[in-house]
Amino acid sequence: MATKLCFVINSLEGGGAERVISNLANHFSDKDCSVTMICLNTAKVKYQINKQIKFVNLVERKDSQNLLNRVRYAYLTFYRLLFLLKKEKPDCTICFMTSANIWAGLCCMILGLPYLVSERTALNSTIQQYNKLLQWFIFHIYRKSKAIVLPAFGMFKGFKRIKQFEKLDNFKTIHNPIHHFSRSNAGAVHGKRFILSVGRLSYEKGFDHLIEAYSKLELTDVDLLISGEGPDRANLERQIADLNLTDKVKLIGFKSNLQDYYTQAEVFVLSSRNEGYPNVLVEAMGMGCACVAMNCEFGPSEIIEHGINGLLVADKDIVGLSLSIDKILNNSDLKNKFSEKARSINETNSIERISANWEQLIMS
Repeated sequence: MATKLCFVINSLEGGGAERVISNLANHFSDKDCSVTMICLNTAKVKYQINKQIKFVNLVERKDSQNLLNRVRYAYLTFYRLLFLLKKEKPDCTICFMTSANIWAGLCCMILGLPYLVSERTALNSTIQQYNKLLQWFIFHIYRKSKAIVLPAFGMFKGFKRIKQFEKLDNFKTIHNPIHHFSRSNAGAVHGKRFILSVGRLSYEKGFDHLIEAYSKLELTDVDLLISGEGPDRANLERQIADLNLTDKVKLIGFKSNLQDYYTQAEVFVLSSRNEGYPNVLVEAMGMGCACVAMNCEFGPSEIIEHGINGLLVADKDIVGLSLSIDKILNNSDLKNKFSEKARSINETNSIERISANWEQLIMS
């Protein structure tokens, strides 16, 4: 009988964790596992899912600010997820991100089903913001899981900063697999040379730092393109206008052909204030793009070996970020060296290698 797996996440609307869980679900489906993808929230799916995978949306949230609606949505999420997992009886349920970890972990505990939880980003924007009672509740859900899977080893430190979580010892580090894009197109995606950054337009991604760093370069022949959508768009547009960079810094939205941007960019820049294990950095390196990254918590220092396959910049060092970008733009030999060395991530982070680690954990 085929192994039955359920993957649980908030939605597949776009983001690094969403891409990883999609790739894993597709991989296990290709290996003849019976796979169900469960999204807590109804939203547009941005990633391709194999036709063999059963896809379930639990709740359509139309007005989550209303208190009565929030209570109703919580009840529906719990009841529908509990009923679905009871019906499916998966050999293992794999949950990504805090809210999915809580709901699915609780349901699996009640039903006596094995499950894995996985945090995908720095805890200061998730668990550390919760009150002590909710942290206690999460602790017991995570303690009962087969493992707490972290994409970067350094994230372990984040857990240890929360007193309640000091007792946890079921951590497992599995890096994100590299995403294999379709073949790049020959046509130019932009009329000028450009620096590229990709991610959700939100405070933690640090695009305001990148725009400030770019402004210091005073470049006339190289634009800055930022791909992604999110709540900080208006603030970033205001910053761009205030710096008189409207003709040079472009917020280009979510792109389905990112491979073309990666291959044509002069430099890829990760300017995040915090991360888990930045997918976009792995993707850019896999496509042979020379990369500069802020050495934030967590992930960049586990991906880039400074001066070998890219450049690391001290966290929040905007001047250092400018200088590092300029260094690559003006040194073609260095750019080519980083481009060549970066491609080795296609081997170290291959879907085959990473999924083998997941498979070993799931089947244990």
